[in-house]
Amino acid sequence: MNRSVMLKRTIKIFHELGSVGVMGALAACIVLVATGPRHSLADYAAVRQGIVAIEKWLLLPSLAIVLISGLLAIMVNPPFMNVGWPWLKALLGISTFEGTLLTVNGSSRQAAELATMALAGQGDPEQLDQALRTEWGGLWIILAVSFANIVIAVWRPRLMRRVVP
Repeated sequence: MNRSVMLKRTIKIFHELGSVGVMGALAACIVLVATGPRHSLADYAAVRQGIVAIEKWLLLPSLAIVLISGLLAIMVNPPFMNVGWPWLKALLGISTFEGTLLTVNGSSRQAAELATMALAGQGDPEQLDQALRTEWGGLWIILAVSFANIVIAVWRPRLMRRVVP
């Protein structure tokens, strides 16, 4: 097997493993948000810290791997330069990264801080509710966009890029 084929396969493996990490982290966060304990503020604050840890150690690194390996795949596969589906995936990937940083990760961190403040007898429950709504919606949107990226990769719609002479 030549080096070019090995490089392409290695990039593809990283891209697929990163996708598994993204989807798994999103699913884990959704389960924790949906089933987190509400009866004990200490338990709730601990779950919030767990969500932040999942995002820090699994979601964001996996998302970075997906984005970087996807862009590398376009670079090492010359046919990908002139078809639209890889570029659509790249655009969705960048949007997913930004959305995750701003919506999901930001809301999760804010909710964890607010839960910790509430445990100390401070904080505003209305702010916590708003952060949870933003996080919940963001998780589902990012999960849907990630799913769409997988569908595009499998389906490979015939979207042509204009080649400027």
